[in-house]
Amino acid sequence: MASNRPAPEAPFVPAQRESDTFGYGEYRTEEGPWEEWNPTEESIRPVRGRHRVAKQRGGGLARSSTVLGVGVIAAVGAGGMASAHTGKPPVSISMPDLPSVGSLLGDDTSDAPAATTASLSHVGTASAESDHSDAGEALRNRIMAQAEQQQSKAETKATAVAVAAAAAEKQTADAAAKAEKEAAAKAADAKEKAEAAAKKQAEEERLAELAKQFQLPVVSYTITGTFGQPGSMWSSGYHTGLDFAAPTGTLIKAIHGGTITEAGWAGAYGYRTILTLDDGTELWFCHQSSINVKVGQKVGTGDVIGRVGATGNVTGPHLHLEVHPNGQATGIDPMTWLRGKGLTP
Repeated sequence: MASNRPAPEAPFVPAQRESDTFGYGEYRTEEGPWEEWNPTEESIRPVRGRHRVAKQRGGGLARSSTVLGVGVIAAVGAGGMASAHTGKPPVSISMPDLPSVGSLLGDDTSDAPAATTASLSHVGTASAESDHSDAGEALRNRIMAQAEQQQSKAETKATAVAVAAAAAEKQTADAAAKAEKEAAAKAADAKEKAEAAAKKQAEEERLAELAKQFQLPVVSYTITGTFGQPGSMWSSGYHTGLDFAAPTGTLIKAIHGGTITEAGWAGAYGYRTILTLDDGTELWFCHQSSINVKVGQKVGTGDVIGRVGATGNVTGPHLHLEVHPNGQATGIDPMTWLRGKGLTP
């Protein structure tokens, strides 16, 4: 290992002290006198791996100590800058207070090296901490942004799934309601049709049963006049009955069982027979050529009560039939009444 050569010894001249050195007004021990000291092989022992400067004698510093202080300050600044660039936390280096350095520089800034060192250390540390803080904050913001994006996607997907489920549920409910409504409508229609069919069947059965009790007054005929026809031939201005045209002498039979309440001449009606049924309905058989019953006689369905003729106000032989419910003067349509009894003229 290399070592420093011994420097040539210089004559020792004690430093002269001025009474107002550095403006203290009195003598201070740290102001000198100093002696210049250069290390030699005897004064410095080599240390494995690095050199170590031996402790200075007398507490004084020469020009070399000034250089050493400035070098340390530069090293500290360089260390701070390196720490800022490498991203590693800097090592804080404290610099001892060296008033002798300031005194050698010849100004009042004896604390400048220590302040500069502390300032550089602080700047390096603050810069590194700022970089760490900025990098951590950026990483944190990036992670939070990714998390928020993932959460937003998850919420959007969940919302879409919920909307689809709600739409499917609504569609299912609508389909079920529509099917139920259609089923109810079909059931109601089927019920209505069934009721109508049952009612029709019951009416047919009733009319069939009535048809056994009622019959048409003439077997062979032609309908030549209906109820309500207008014309001057009738005193009322319209036809008041139903005309069955048939040859003179054709048998006239009782439509239903009842009692003969009138039998004889009736003016414009010619020879007329009135058959009163048990419910009070009067059946008028007019324009007969002859009458085969008398008043008060009981007849049954199909009994002969007279014959077709052309008596009264007529234009030819026919049976003029009128129906008067409860014996009232104004009659009703015989066609409708006969159909209500299961008969079709």
